[in-house]
Amino acid sequence: MSALFTPLSLRSTTFPHRAWVSPMCQYSAVEGIVGPWHRAHYGSFAIGRAGLIISEAAAVVAEGRITPEDAGIWSDAHAEAWEPIVAFSHEQGVPFAFQLAHAGRKASTYAPWRGSDSVPLDSGGWPTYAPSATAFGAYAVPQEMSLEDIAHARDGFVAAAVRAQAIGADAVELHFAHGYLAHEFLSPLSNLRTDSYGGSLENRMRFPLEVVAAVRAVWPDDKALLMRVSATDWVEGGWDVESTVELARRAHALGVDLVDVSSAGNDPRQQVQVGPGYQVPFAAQVRAAAGVPTAAVGLVTDPAQADAIVADGRADAVLLGREMLRDPHWSLRAAHELSADLAWPDQYLRARPA
Repeated sequence: MSALFTPLSLRSTTFPHRAWVSPMCQYSAVEGIVGPWHRAHYGSFAIGRAGLIISEAAAVVAEGRITPEDAGIWSDAHAEAWEPIVAFSHEQGVPFAFQLAHAGRKASTYAPWRGSDSVPLDSGGWPTYAPSATAFGAYAVPQEMSLEDIAHARDGFVAAAVRAQAIGADAVELHFAHGYLAHEFLSPLSNLRTDSYGGSLENRMRFPLEVVAAVRAVWPDDKALLMRVSATDWVEGGWDVESTVELARRAHALGVDLVDVSSAGNDPRQQVQVGPGYQVPFAAQVRAAAGVPTAAVGLVTDPAQADAIVADGRADAVLLGREMLRDPHWSLRAAHELSADLAWPDQYLRARPA
């Protein structure tokens, strides 16, 4: 039996299998409102019978968008635009989760195909906020967050979770990776504060763990709470795997049910050693040392490769990104290759391999 195509239960939610769609920004929203592109994009994964679809980074406050074209969930109008996407996913028997995000000092930048700089204020950009007034590379220098700013960001995550629940989301994922706000607090390379939110590991973990506790308090007890982390900055003296294990252990105690383990994104000096499955060992280490279920990411493309990751106990689920863009029906193809039973949509049965 294929390990990849066995169900996974977290709290009272059962995911039909363990090949999941990774969050992938589309940079195609209008003032944060998703539209036709998003309905087609996510609908293709639902038709392809993914085990879980996780949304692209949905900004919890307007200033938390990575780009002006980022999707959001900071108002009821934003949530209402997402509702038919969630409903269609459910019609296909596929759970849907929201990744809740705040970009911090990496906000107000151009979509990748438009440039790689901060968007000027007179061209639709906005002031950015971060734990400390230190920029990411050549991006604009952010304003150091006050205690009120920190509380505002935390409350944005909470309100976004409430909206996600109202439109039927099966899970939410807190985006604490890739150099965005929570990761900026965690890493000593970007957090130079001297108050209770900076300095020691305990203090640097304070904001992310406050977000976990506050979201868990409003998120239904029977639904899963996920957390995406960067396991390492890939820079000497930065955030590392051992610190990630401690964060995962504490977050799990506060109610995080699965840790989605990625890496990098917080410092331009990073030296990432890329190769097939290159981030899977981080997921395995966090799973073993923190005692928490994990999802693995990072150049996972082949069905046998993904199946082995789960079968070997290196992770409990596998998240696919670019490979899902290349083949939104990857799960159907993989199930066939692994001799697993995965129901096809009636409309596509004529194409099912014999």
